[in-house]
Amino acid sequence: MSLIKSASTVSLWTLVSRITGLVRELLVASTFGASAMTDAFNVAFRIPNLFRRLFAEGAFSQAFVPVLAASKAQHGDDATKLLIDRVATLLAWALVFTCVIGVVMAPLLVYAMASGLQKNPQGYHAAVQLTRYMFPYIGFMSMVALASGVLNTWKRFAVPAATPVLLNVSMIGAAWLLAPWFRTHGIEPIFAMGVGVMAGGVLQLAVQIPALRSLGLLPRLGFHWRDLKAAWADPGSQRILKLMAPALLGVSVAQISLLINTQIASHLPTGSVSWLTFADRLMEFPTAMLGVALGVVLMPQLAGAKAAGDAQTYSALLDWGLRIVVFLAVPCALGLLIFAKPLVAVLYHYGAFSAVDVQQTSLALMGWGVGLIGIVAIKVLAPGYYASQDIRTPVRIAIVVLAITQLLNLLFVPWFQHAGLSLSIGVGAMINALWLLIGLVRRKSYQPQPGWFIFVLQVLAASALLAFYLMWVGNSFDWVAMRSESLKRVGLLVLCVLGAAGVYFGAIWATGLNPRQFLRR
Repeated sequence: MSLIKSASTVSLWTLVSRITGLVRELLVASTFGASAMTDAFNVAFRIPNLFRRLFAEGAFSQAFVPVLAASKAQHGDDATKLLIDRVATLLAWALVFTCVIGVVMAPLLVYAMASGLQKNPQGYHAAVQLTRYMFPYIGFMSMVALASGVLNTWKRFAVPAATPVLLNVSMIGAAWLLAPWFRTHGIEPIFAMGVGVMAGGVLQLAVQIPALRSLGLLPRLGFHWRDLKAAWADPGSQRILKLMAPALLGVSVAQISLLINTQIASHLPTGSVSWLTFADRLMEFPTAMLGVALGVVLMPQLAGAKAAGDAQTYSALLDWGLRIVVFLAVPCALGLLIFAKPLVAVLYHYGAFSAVDVQQTSLALMGWGVGLIGIVAIKVLAPGYYASQDIRTPVRIAIVVLAITQLLNLLFVPWFQHAGLSLSIGVGAMINALWLLIGLVRRKSYQPQPGWFIFVLQVLAASALLAFYLMWVGNSFDWVAMRSESLKRVGLLVLCVLGAAGVYFGAIWATGLNPRQFLRR
């Protein structure tokens, strides 16, 4: 399967995931608004997600996929299947222990994440209870991360890319059907979202099982002490654990930044956590479709090229990914910066979500827009290090960027409140991406192919025309006042977005750039 076809498969399912995710957020916003209870749910949901990113999609995946790809290339399928069994056994034991500790320590976790919620005792208590209900979610999602790493290494990208849709569907059902039922029975409606999260975790793991079984790679978990000892002693497991140590530190840096920002937001005006969360969901739309899709496809390919000693292919893969980033992330960043208010108004401005919420969420979204290119580029550049089993370098960079980000918070938050938090992360992401790029070039792992200067000029010229178009259509209509004409407002947004795509790609074509030159590999 070609890279562009693989990336398109992942992007297509990611698009479906993000569309259902926007529907989910729309229902949450219209049902609960940006309230103390919504802040409680968002904080509680971030806690298992924080640990999931530490132990699953973050440190574990960064260490597991390169070792798995190398084992497949050098030792064959039988040895690799044994490695999968033993790694799954270690992971399962670790998750049981982690989930038990997390449920018991929920009050301390909520206090560490968002002590400012205590200004509303009811919201703080709800956050603690929701954390206890949802913490086992990390167990399901960590096993999903293992299954996804296996399937992606065998170039089965569709199932891992499609599974997030199930979480969104579960949460949509919870907000649409279960929350009203809870309300009529005297139960706080926000607790319905906890049920939706747990149901989504179970479903996401369940759909991985048939896909793994069809490849003969369904892990056999060991529940005896001798199985755990054998799994621990396996050289492949030891290699993964050795790589996880610096990777865990690197991912922890990002999560510490999230923890600090959530803590700061909890002390800002009520609704700040939710405004940032709603803006983050919109920012994740292009980030996931571009950055995550490229990272998922490139990681096993880069690891395979490195294991085979093919430096030319390794560099060419990075060059291809970076050109896609520039070509598509630049116009998306302009959209978040210039067209933020229309996007937020059309997608969220219903029910309990007020005009003030639109304004505050738009400001946060503009902060994300500043760093979108960096956020997406990191998804391409970091695998360039991970594939070489070099996790220490990105970790060192991340630690310095964390310090820079917090210094930026001291500068931006007093001026921009919650929007200063997203702006600091955006600027930090740009610094991080540039640093990673310079490192790859200096070590000659990445050698840019000819034509970059002209390519960048063509993209910038088309983007300038797009910026004028977005400013014109963004200021030509009162998007907030059109709340009562929801269908008209949605239709107008669709026409504006289609027009923006026509302007950008038309300008690209007029500059003489044929996307097929770098899209086709």
